[in-house]
Amino acid sequence: MKQNIGPILQKKLQICTTKLIIMPKISNKGQQMPESPIRKLVPYSEMAKKNGHKVYHLNIGQPDIKTPEVAIKAVKNSDIEILEYSHSAGFDSYRTKLASSYQKIGLPINKEDIIITTGGSEALLFAIGSTMDAGDEIIIPEPFYANYNGFATASGVKVIPVISTLEQGFSLPPIADFEKLITSKTKAILICNPGNPTGYLYSESEINQLAELVKKHDLFLIADEVYREFVYDDNAKHYSVMNIPGIEENAIMIDSVSKRYSMCGARIGCIVSKNKELMSTALKFAQARLSPPTYEQIASEAALETPQSYFDEVITEYKERRDTLITELNKIPGVKVATPKGAFYCIAQLPVNDADDFAQWLLENFNFNGETVMVAPAAGFYSSPNVGKNEVRIAYVLKKEDLIKSVQILGEALKVYNN
Repeated sequence: MKQNIGPILQKKLQICTTKLIIMPKISNKGQQMPESPIRKLVPYSEMAKKNGHKVYHLNIGQPDIKTPEVAIKAVKNSDIEILEYSHSAGFDSYRTKLASSYQKIGLPINKEDIIITTGGSEALLFAIGSTMDAGDEIIIPEPFYANYNGFATASGVKVIPVISTLEQGFSLPPIADFEKLITSKTKAILICNPGNPTGYLYSESEINQLAELVKKHDLFLIADEVYREFVYDDNAKHYSVMNIPGIEENAIMIDSVSKRYSMCGARIGCIVSKNKELMSTALKFAQARLSPPTYEQIASEAALETPQSYFDEVITEYKERRDTLITELNKIPGVKVATPKGAFYCIAQLPVNDADDFAQWLLENFNFNGETVMVAPAAGFYSSPNVGKNEVRIAYVLKKEDLIKSVQILGEALKVYNN
């Protein structure tokens, strides 16, 4: 009997291999969904660490600043007995206090203008879903936050890019460049201010130019303002779309607690607009996902009590980190970088042909005294093909000593890689 088992299995295998194998098909949308340039190299980073190498993470905007103690204590001291759903728009108490905090910095925002979301990401999805249909178009200055590509793909919306350049410091492209791209399918312009990945801070004049454009063509102006507080130069100021008179029906603000309070894991954000029809539409999307998370709202509401001294110290620290990073990068032959005015990122142009290959090589094949660095290839922050191939995004979220060491490793790596 044992002798017959082998031939029987072999015959069955032969029968199986002659049959046509049919598998369920993945959606075209899923196949088109872009990989994250920030996270796609994680397996190589994990392998480098398993091989005993220290990896300096310059690839992701995960602050090392401590979360405000008041937020952590609010969760620890919570006496919740039943972890219930919240209102789909978020806690009434949180929205009330959040509106008050906006008013204190001069933003004319009321509780009714706010829907709490599961991170700024969901707020962007709600904004796109409420303003655009499949096949519609959204104009975005690039390079831009890589997930904008993913959000657009998930919604069947086409990104129409307007290229800003390192040579111009990634300032707003001429308004004429925007206007010539507007078609009957254009529904919105999306900006990030201050910018991720460039760190550029739009001036009052640039915001006003965009405001006039969206009024002229009856478009929405979506502003991702999650880095609002991170402005470093004495003569620089953040200008919110919520402060521009005459575009109340056009303006949509996206916000988040992730960076402001170093609470990336809380996944709490919000969509803000004076446009009542838009907000009632966004609420339907909010109802479809039921509610934002409860404990995270508790922490976020408590975080509003964070003293100004916390932000003063954080801004001082990040300004010093920015200055340290730019100084060190400028020491490397062939590297070009624009000084960011806000957020905590910069785009650096490297003397390489393929930053994706270089970034992977750094983790797979290079170490300097047992250490290496992880960067985010910048091509993923563009929508235009074959743009940004020799650029990387660097997040200066490490302490100054580690930034100096990281750039030193980067310089040594470029010597080896190019030779």
